[in-house]
Amino acid sequence: MDLQSGTLYWPTTVGNAPEYPSLTKDISCDALIIGGGSSGAQSAYRLAKQGLRVVVVDKRTIGGGSSSTNTALIQYAGDKSLAELSASFGEETAVRHLKLCEQAITDIEEACANIEDQADFIRRDSLYYASTAEDVPALKKEYDLLSKHGFKVEYWDDNQIAGLYPFRKAGAIFYSNDAEMNPLKYIYGLFRQVEQLGGRIYCNTEITGKTFEKDTAVFKTKNGHTITAKYVIMAAGYEQAEITPSDNTTITSSYVVITKPVSDFTSWYKRSLIWETARPYLYMRTTKDNRIIIGGMDQDTDQTLSRDAKIGQGRDKLMKALHYLFPEINAEPEFAQGAFFAGTVDGLPMIGRNEEYPNCFYIMAYGDNGTVYNMNLSKIVTDVITKGNSPDLDLYLHTKPKVH
Repeated sequence: MDLQSGTLYWPTTVGNAPEYPSLTKDISCDALIIGGGSSGAQSAYRLAKQGLRVVVVDKRTIGGGSSSTNTALIQYAGDKSLAELSASFGEETAVRHLKLCEQAITDIEEACANIEDQADFIRRDSLYYASTAEDVPALKKEYDLLSKHGFKVEYWDDNQIAGLYPFRKAGAIFYSNDAEMNPLKYIYGLFRQVEQLGGRIYCNTEITGKTFEKDTAVFKTKNGHTITAKYVIMAAGYEQAEITPSDNTTITSSYVVITKPVSDFTSWYKRSLIWETARPYLYMRTTKDNRIIIGGMDQDTDQTLSRDAKIGQGRDKLMKALHYLFPEINAEPEFAQGAFFAGTVDGLPMIGRNEEYPNCFYIMAYGDNGTVYNMNLSKIVTDVITKGNSPDLDLYLHTKPKVH
């Protein structure tokens, strides 16, 4: 899968990217993780901390997949509202999911504490505004439900919004204690810790075959070497959708612009994360080096040529949206990219298990909060591997009953 195209920003922010060899011999381990992106890094980090002998392989370079275009708005609220999730799964289950995601942000923050520059992790609040006046009733219902369950949110009317931002919207929910970060610094930092804990990492190592025995799995690489493992985590990111297709998976194309550094953010209240109720939605954040990331303009296409043909058009539309909301900010585009984006129909990420080999797990953290979902799912899988079970495994198993 050709995951992304255009000019990429995050690789320019990392001057000391780690280098890893390709696998050149047969090896064995406790846990094999296939994929060197966000899900692979967080899974490897958690398992290595539990003392397991971990091996990570990726057919590309580490962090060379979708992580390079991850915009890293770290939030617990997702594409599906709490009200929508409650309608599908029941209020108790929906709240449990959001609470797990809220905790995952704290877990990510703790993981960043031992990473160089803390992976530029910064706590940010989020403004979630009504795209139209017709969206206000549903927005108020969402606020009431969030407040009922103790989430730190406020409801703002149009005057409150206009008093803090240079635009007026009919209403908004203001979320406290979300975050932003540099996803490549995070991944590289986690893998350095995995190495320090004895883990082994290999890039340019493609898996081409596998066999399962009673207590072990044997994976074969393109170069003919084998990896024998007791546990396996398939953490292939959006490409996992091709390996384990599901009716619950959606693939679209999304566009992102990163501006040149901006000199003045006076009008941008607290440099908050910003997103909206429209679907697909527009979102914005700032960066440590004072750039603006604007994303959205999603297209319902999973074809590379069609996606890439619209990068210029997406860039112009996103910049127009930025200037509409912040007319006094003098911003110019520097990086523009198009990328595939995987989501789920029901709004929850997924964990899969292999019927042939129960010790093989598939992490499918699809959705707009991929980094948060990956931390959440990696914790659950780690608990299943090291403790035999997790009380939250049922929430994300591939087949989930809905409430009728």
